[in-house]
Formats: sequence, C-alpha cells, structure tokens
Amino acid sequence: MATTGFHVAVVGATGAVGQQMLRTLETKDFPIKKLTLLSSSRSAGTVLKFKDEDIVVMEAKPESFEGVDIALFSAGGNISKLFAKEAVKRGAIVIDNTSAFRMDPEVPLVVPEVNEEDLKSHNGIIANPNCSTIQMVVALEPIRKAYGLDKVIVSTYQAVSGAGAAAIAELHNQTHSIIKGESFNPEILPVKGDKKHYQIAFNAVPQIDKFEENGYTFEEMKMINETKKIMHMPELKVAATCVRLPVETGHSESVYFEVQHESIEVEDIRSLLRDADGVTLQDNPKEQLYPMPAYAVGKSDVFVGRIRKDLDEDKGFHMWVVSDNLLKGAAWNSVQIAESLVKLGLVK
Repeated sequence: MATTGFHVAVVGATGAVGQQMLRTLETKDFPIKKLTLLSSSRSAGTVLKFKDEDIVVMEAKPESFEGVDIALFSAGGNISKLFAKEAVKRGAIVIDNTSAFRMDPEVPLVVPEVNEEDLKSHNGIIANPNCSTIQMVVALEPIRKAYGLDKVIVSTYQAVSGAGAAAIAELHNQTHSIIKGESFNPEILPVKGDKKHYQIAFNAVPQIDKFEENGYTFEEMKMINETKKIMHMPELKVAATCVRLPVETGHSESVYFEVQHESIEVEDIRSLLRDADGVTLQDNPKEQLYPMPAYAVGKSDVFVGRIRKDLDEDKGFHMWVVSDNLLKGAAWNSVQIAESLVKLGLVK
C-alpha cells in the first residue's frame, strides 16, 4: 500500500460488484494508503488479495468507518441505509452503488461524463446510478448538449450478472441441465424470493425487479426517473422496457431518441460520439461492425453503434448501446466518482 493517498473502504467486498471494485481500484491505480474491506458477518474472515497483499475482510460496523476518507458501498440497499450515514458521521464520503439514495433530492446522482459538477453539492453521500441508466446517459449526453433531447424510448437486454453471483450460477446450471436433458427448478430469476421463478437459460424474461402499480417494473422506473435527474430534465419524456437475457455479463440497449434541432443527420450523431468521453463508436454496417456484450466485458467504455435515422420521424434516431454492467455500470463509475472528488478537491 502507498504511503500517501486515501483510506478507502469497500463495503460488500466479497460480492460480484465489490470484487470488481477492488480490481478497478487496482487497475486504475487509485491512490490508496489504507484499504479496509467490509462485509456481512457471514463473509467476514475471508481473505482477499489487493496488489499482492492479503487483506482480511471484516464485519461492517459503525466504528469500521473511523478514519475512512472514501467508502464504496455495494452490499445492498438495506446495508447502505444502515451504515452510510454512520460512515458520513465519521468523516467519510460515501459512494453508494445501491438504489437506497438515488432519488433523494439531497443526494447527487452522478455519471462523471454527464454531471460531474453535481458532486460539489454533496452532503456526504453520492449515489451511483443504475447500470442500465449509466450507459444510456453516457451515450445520450453529447447528443443532448449539441442538439437537445425531447424523448427517449429504451428497450434493454440485460445480463444475469446484474442480479448477482447466484443468478450467474443459475444460468450455468440450467444451461448444463438443458443440454444434458435433466430437470431443474428455477429459484432466482426474475426476482429472488418472489412468488414465481422462471427459466433463464435459452429464454428471455421481460421482468427485472418487481412490478409497480403502473405496470412498469422498478428497474424500468429507475431508468426513467434517474435519467431525468442526472440530466436535470424533469420534462424529458422517457419510457423503458427491461428484459433479462441468458448473457453472463454485458448489458445491451436499443435506444430511440428525438432531438430538438432540425436537419440533423446520422453522420452528425456519429461525429459527436466519435469524440465523446467514455464512448467507443463501433458503427460500420458494411463491415458488420457493431457493439456486442461478449466483446465489451472487461472494458470501461460505453460502446455505441447501429445509429440510424427513424424512417417516419425526422428528429428521431435509433442506436444500440452496450457496456460491461459490472464495470462502467457499477465499479468503474464508482471509482470514477472517487477520482472526480480528488480532481475537484472535494476529498483531502
């Protein structure tokens, strides 16, 4: 560990996103002088390696945050509600990867490529948006800034890793069972503990999270509300349909959007995205070049392709957006927020 830098805590260090946070802190070489790994009592005692150093995971308690500068939370909303404010009381800045604080008007919801300046208004807690929202707003923000934005309609094709390690295991187990002609009992998806569970292998499940009274799922409402908050556009028209696919890692999205300016062409959109922060443009239909989740895994960028103009609406466009949901959709965006805090002089 370095002699200079920050005391960083990772809450939920043994989970899928927590593990990715550790890898990201290491690969991005975030300045760390001390690293504290925290989890539930069930996982406490686990030994994890960081930069060739073995670190014992400890049970999260209020006093665990004494002396911590930045606390990265990814252990579920209930844990965040229980410990985030305790961490802030002890001087830490919390970057929370759950939905616990995202729509709290006192908590900035941040994607650094879009609204980094919102970090200046934080009161100790910063929310990391939903993975599907993050990749969409990264792709949309350059377009919004240049040409305005009136409407967004998104359909997502989401990987099972978004539902955790147990969902990944269920996909693997079901796939093996189907190939071998064996029976199986779905137990995790679409929502663990809900009244019905469905096969995910060789299937598409049009439900992510629980249904709300309006017929939309909580995941869909997260995309709708978070997009408006991040972009500071409460008037923006947004609709979402979220679907789980038998893909291990990497979310894909079909995004329809309408700009405000007249006479915008596909090449105008391509030019914007070609130079946009955090975006890799992969858009050459003649060469069958377009983003795919299998090739986005392990990469920090948001990949955009299949950009085309709507055939009936002159201001309407379609694009295909892909990203590693555990990286840009969670761990990397959280670490980026920490980097932005350092850059803006908001953590010392």
